[in-house]
Amino acid sequence: MQIMACWPSIKKFLNLLFGHELKDDEHRNYLLVVATLIAAVTFQAGVNPPGGVWQDGVKAGRAIYASDETAFFVFLLCNTLALSSSTLLILSLTWGFPFFLEVVVATASMLMTYGASIFAIAPRDTKTVKFRYLLSIAAAPVLMRVVILICKYVKSKL
Repeated sequence: MQIMACWPSIKKFLNLLFGHELKDDEHRNYLLVVATLIAAVTFQAGVNPPGGVWQDGVKAGRAIYASDETAFFVFLLCNTLALSSSTLLILSLTWGFPFFLEVVVATASMLMTYGASIFAIAPRDTKTVKFRYLLSIAAAPVLMRVVILICKYVKSKL
């Protein structure tokens, strides 16, 4: 019963988080195309890392690029940030549209597939510590959006 009582406030928060004011549908379409292209490119780069993967030996299936651990980690951080930002933009631009639930399921599945792929190609010895950073960076766009909304709310009350 308590969940039903707080539903209007949750819905209002989600509208604030995903809602936007665009001048017309043309702007929304442009942004949606750009966000989709960024999501596709970053997903592909995560699933098939630059340089490919080792084909045989002890490192089979691991990213060749991971032999330079720092550069590979920077690549993963930037790629993950781009993917999560574009995914948030896609969800924001399709909010309230028919088949929005399907868009959410598809994007969530894509993000889980990306995470599984990164986990599979990363060197075994760096997974546990560095994956915490990747999860944090993946959440950054949503957290930044929430902070912006809080700042706007506080500013409107002053």
